[in-house]
Amino acid sequence: MEDLNGAFGYAPYAVGLAVFVIWSLLWIVRYVRATPMKRASIRQAVRVRRTWKRLAPMAGLSVTDKTPTFMAELANTDGKKQHKPRVLIPALKVTPDEFGVMVRANCLPKVGLEEFKKAAPYLADAWRCTRVSVLPDGPGKVLMRGVRVDPLIVPTEHVPTGRPPKELAKWEVGVDEYGTPVTVSLKDVPDITVGGLPGYGKTSLMNKLICDWAPSPAIQFVPFDGKVSRAREGDYADLVPRMFAFCGDDLEAANKLLKRLVELRRARSTCMKKVLGVKNMWHVGPSEMWPLIVIPMDEVHTFFRDHKGSDPKTKRLAALAADNARLVEDLTKKGRSLGFLTIPITQKTTGDAIPTFIRDVCPVGLSFAQKTAEAAVAALGEDIRQWPDASPINLQDPAYVGVAVMSAQGRPGFVRIRTPYVPDAYAARVAKETAHLVRDPFTLLEELTGQTVEELAKQAPDEDEDGPELLAA
Repeated sequence: MEDLNGAFGYAPYAVGLAVFVIWSLLWIVRYVRATPMKRASIRQAVRVRRTWKRLAPMAGLSVTDKTPTFMAELANTDGKKQHKPRVLIPALKVTPDEFGVMVRANCLPKVGLEEFKKAAPYLADAWRCTRVSVLPDGPGKVLMRGVRVDPLIVPTEHVPTGRPPKELAKWEVGVDEYGTPVTVSLKDVPDITVGGLPGYGKTSLMNKLICDWAPSPAIQFVPFDGKVSRAREGDYADLVPRMFAFCGDDLEAANKLLKRLVELRRARSTCMKKVLGVKNMWHVGPSEMWPLIVIPMDEVHTFFRDHKGSDPKTKRLAALAADNARLVEDLTKKGRSLGFLTIPITQKTTGDAIPTFIRDVCPVGLSFAQKTAEAAVAALGEDIRQWPDASPINLQDPAYVGVAVMSAQGRPGFVRIRTPYVPDAYAARVAKETAHLVRDPFTLLEELTGQTVEELAKQAPDEDEDGPELLAA
């Protein structure tokens, strides 16, 4: 009996030892299976936890509590014992990832968000990080992001999943300078402008967007590429099977296709309330029969170029370019609620490349590397002058190929983003596997309504559809 009581006495220690062994094994397995960068972050996370109690007071992130606890008051029955003040330190929860650590902490009286921001440079040095950011993480909490390796200079590759996006019109752009994923909601957005020097990632950015959205039957694509003459050429060649139409650098062909798209826009406007039961398509969202029409326009200045000359051919080209600008303006200003998303892409988003009546209505703008401050302002607005560290003129180094700047949604300032590269083989595979999802939006609308697009467009309120007279060659 005495031996049995002794055995039960050791039971708590045995259970504790077993839990410790299991936890250690899980930790070792996770460490061994991690990538080399993740292992370095795991070691960094251990160091952050181990040194925090000593580091926090030195960084001004502690507070002295002179009030005795309830248990201390009960123990001091005669009232003669001197109470020793307690030093309170914020509790931490540390999570490692590829680039560094995510540290969540609770606030204390006189140790809040501002105090953590002031201490960020000291924490970066102590944690051996390139930089540390501090953001609110709910009432009474902060989120500190420490990056050991600068995510902006680490090229990344994106492997498309081939699965439909969980949320339509959600654009996963890349990761910011703290390794945090950056997503942009393009719901109810009329257009996006993308600028930057040649070879710095503009077309690659579009390739990723198309690859991620291609598995959804509720999205259809019609690119315009001003760099090539035929669909099988250039950067979008591998994605051609997933496009319901394509246009190269021919101004007349672009004019005809833009007129068809504007006609589809007018037809949708006529019948949307009857077909969808709403005045804004985004109230019900895109569908297979009423898809979102994405219109990337690469090297868009090709279609808007102001041709100078008095000969008949030049006059015709000038008239075509002016009409193209008018038609794109129609899509950007009137197509948002009807399911059109236009994406003008060019090197310098100045007024001569993208007319200001189109550029200035774009709520979302991105810019890769730029050579001049004027080009940066044209792409991102006047506010970029107040944030010189984030200006795209600082991205001209080859290490920043694939890095873009955009305004930070939900907070002041701008964010720099490392956009991933999609290899051509992956793009070709996705396009081939999703080619069966291509449906002509003109045919879909006719199936929904029993009328042709031309008949529906004629029922729309009178608008100036013909534009400037196209002079005969």
